[in-house]
Amino acid sequence: MASEALVHVIDDDEAMRESLSFLLDSAGFEARTYDSASAFIEGAARLSGGCIVTDVRMPGMNGLEMTRHLKSLHVDLPIIMITGHGDVPLAVEAMKAGVADFLEKPFDDEALLRAIRVAIDQARPGAVRAGAEPFQALLASLSPRETEVLRGVVEGKANKVIAFELGISPRTVEVYRANVMTKTGASGLSELIRMALTAGFS
Repeated sequence: MASEALVHVIDDDEAMRESLSFLLDSAGFEARTYDSASAFIEGAARLSGGCIVTDVRMPGMNGLEMTRHLKSLHVDLPIIMITGHGDVPLAVEAMKAGVADFLEKPFDDEALLRAIRVAIDQARPGAVRAGAEPFQALLASLSPRETEVLRGVVEGKANKVIAFELGISPRTVEVYRANVMTKTGASGLSELIRMALTAGFS
């Protein structure tokens, strides 16, 4: 099987590793599993092709720390991070560090497979990535309040925190977030954050 179809699964939860391995094998990928970031990093410098699927929170080195360490080793495999709701700020920080995508638990199997395929396609030599201009135009269509809410989202803040800082209700923040998703056409939180980061929004 081609190396580009290889997916490295890193998770300290054995049941999750087995579940993801079965899903990936069923979808035609070759899955290799590791119970910690350090176990994966031992042989990471020799890897080429494929991608990484990792949990954010693990004993020892977490997903963000691993991402930064892999960059220092010049390992450029695309990374997809799996995060719990409370780990979104960490996942946002990881995207700023170069993670290709993140998925919040519970996630749909097809969403993960789609994210893996996109990440592998984008990592291929010569792959065309969208520039900042289309995203800048989309973000320019937001109202001042929508822009403020988006800034809070990109900073990884919870709705209630954004609401407190802006002096509005959490429900109103949800409405503004929905408006931002509609105007930008983002399919999910990770895509919205990727758009904002690509456009230089901060």
